[in-house]
This record gives sequence, C-alpha cells and structure tokens, in this order.
Amino acid sequence: MAGIFNLDSSKIKYQKKDLTASYKSIPQPKAKEVFSDEFFSNSPPSIFIGSKLKYPNVNIGILAPPERVDDVGVYDSHKRWVENDIAINEILSYRGNLINSRFKGNVHCARGNSGGKFFDVAQEVGMAKKQVDMEFQLKKKVKLSLRFDKVNSPLGSSGQLKDVKLAENPKLNKSIEKTFYDTDLGAADALKYLYKKSVEDQKLSQVLSLGTLGIGKSRKLVPTRWSITAVDDTLGKHIISEAKHLNVNDEHTLYFGNFLGNYYLVFLFPDVFSYELFELYLPGSSWNPGEEISVATDYEDYYGRKKYASNCVGGYYAARLPLVENMKEKKKQSSALILRFETPEYWASLGVFVVREAMRKTMNTIPITFESREQMFEKGKEIIQKELGFDINCILSKSVMLEKLKTQTKLTTFF
Repeated sequence: MAGIFNLDSSKIKYQKKDLTASYKSIPQPKAKEVFSDEFFSNSPPSIFIGSKLKYPNVNIGILAPPERVDDVGVYDSHKRWVENDIAINEILSYRGNLINSRFKGNVHCARGNSGGKFFDVAQEVGMAKKQVDMEFQLKKKVKLSLRFDKVNSPLGSSGQLKDVKLAENPKLNKSIEKTFYDTDLGAADALKYLYKKSVEDQKLSQVLSLGTLGIGKSRKLVPTRWSITAVDDTLGKHIISEAKHLNVNDEHTLYFGNFLGNYYLVFLFPDVFSYELFELYLPGSSWNPGEEISVATDYEDYYGRKKYASNCVGGYYAARLPLVENMKEKKKQSSALILRFETPEYWASLGVFVVREAMRKTMNTIPITFESREQMFEKGKEIIQKELGFDINCILSKSVMLEKLKTQTKLTTFF
C-alpha cells in the first residue's frame, strides 16, 4: 500500500499545541516596514527562481536585506542553522528580513547571452562563494512580510527590480566556476562532481536552478522548488547505484533522532536495498491543522521507482539521500523502513531541508543493533510510545516492505 490516509489520534498522548502564541512570538523584521526603493545591501548570496508564472516564464530574484548586514550569510544558511541549533522563530526572522528583488525571465535565457544584465548579475551572485555587496533600485517601495512554502524556506517580501549593480566582483566557488564553463558536461554529472567536491546541497540546488550546469545548448533555468528535489533525487540515485554493489548488512539496526520537532525512527533490515517512508503529520504540526493524524507513504524496491513519489513528494527524496549516504559510509546496504513524525513542535514550515537535516542528524546517532526483527520492532515501539504515546503497530501493518520481506524470495539467494 502506498498512499495517503488518516488515523484516529484520540489515543496519542502528544497534545495538540495552541499555535496562537507561537505565531505571535515571531520576531518582527528589524528594519523599517516601509523603506526607500533604493538601498545598498549584501546578498548571503541567495537567488530564488519562482514558478508562479506561466511556463516557460519565471521570476528570477536576488535575496538581500533592506540594509547591509555584516554577517548576512546566516540569513540563508541551512548548514549554520543546523550546526547552531537555530530555533524556528529566529529562522523566520532571518527569512522575513530578506527582500526578493526580482525580474521576469525565460527558462531558456541560460543559453547564450539572451538573459540580459539582470540575469548576468543573478548568475554571478548565485555562483559566489561569499556574500556580495550590491546596490538595488526597485520600481516601488516594499513592506516587509513573510510567506510560507512546503518545499522552499519561507520567503520575505518581493519587489520588482528596476536596476541592480554589483559593488564588487563576486568571488566564485572554483568548482562551480569550472562546471559553468564546461558546456560539454551533463547536469547530472556536474552535480555528482560538485557533490564530491563537498559543495553543500543548498548551493547545488541554487546553481542548478540558475542554469549554470549542463550541456550548453540544453541549459535552462529550473524553479527553486523543483531544483531542490532534482538534486536530492539525482544524488540519491547515484549513491544507490554504488550501494547495490556493497555487502548486505548482517544485523537488524535501529536509529532514532529528531530536529525541530521532526522525529525519525529508522529500521534497517539485513537485505538488499529497498526503501519505504511513512510520514505522520500530528495534529497541530505545520501542515496539519486538523484533529486526525494524517499519513503519507511511498515505497521503492531494489529496482527503484518509475514514477514520482506523489504522496510524500519532496520529503521522500530528501530523507532518502542521508539514508544512502550512511550506507555508503558504513559500506553496507540494507532495506530501510522509515517513520517520520512531524509534531506540533514544528509549528511553522521551513522547507524540505528540515527533512534532509533531521535524517542526517538521525543517521549520525549511535545505532542499536539486534539479532532479530522482533527485538528491533519492540525497541522501536518502546521509543515512540515513550516519546509520543503512539502505537506504531497500525503503521507497520500497512508496510509494503514488511509484507514482501515475509513472503518474497530474497534476491540474495540468487547471488
């Protein structure tokens, strides 16, 4: 079974949270709500490609606060938010102080020099290694605000760009600069190269969205919400292809961890690679204002998926990447069943990066190993019962993977 369904939440001990106080406590933008349409600032550096216009038209935006900030990098750095355990309120404050100075473009403007001055500036900023000082001129004044999205990090106000100038020559990331000028290298191969060079996930999705990767005549812009999942999927598939050549893990292994109210329980079985994800949205969490527990699930076997994971959507690929990174690091492949619990602690959506980083934190915890599947399940049930007051039996009974592990002949018998 793979789909979306609801569960009775009457027995869960995790109480629904009154979100009124949480939303009221969001720190307000530090700058004036209404400011001049001309301002000198610096970009983290961050670019956003919007998908609201009729394709192939897109909005191309350069993100920057309304005034220069010495440490503007923290305004849009997933890595720093995770490393410093930045709270939801503070992340929202950072994002609310970034103005999206945007202009209209076409996804094909990455081919040649048809994008114009604004696009050239956007590409330079997007490839920059550090923050970039800039002068902005908008068509009219903007009032600071905050908009939420399930895939992207929250967005601040948007203003139509009238003019923009670089106050300095951006220092480009050398590896990104190399792939930019290599117009014979496919986008997927470029992503793999940059990943091996330790370029962060966030930067990878940005340079992909800006059309700086791929065969020259085929390059195009990719809306940011699509580029994030494209990177997770491309890198995940690449690592899975390598993991399938690894020895099979010979133990039942359990991981448990959390980040910003997203709890992960990971069951690893001694079998060839397969992957199943259940996402449980508890009442009062960011995307479940209702009274019942909402559940989404998707699955892939050893041979992979042919269709997009339309139930768990981007979270499916974001959770899979840290999973297979761990397999590569441990040099063992496994079948993996993952349960994600989005709790009321996660009261405002910050984007799919939270899924990826919560899984990374989970896979970096000390695992517990067991001799049998039954022992592993008992421990998993005990942990979730203690943390959330929830009985996971109702989820395990719907698992496609567990049913196949019980009934199907293992691939390993043919190796």
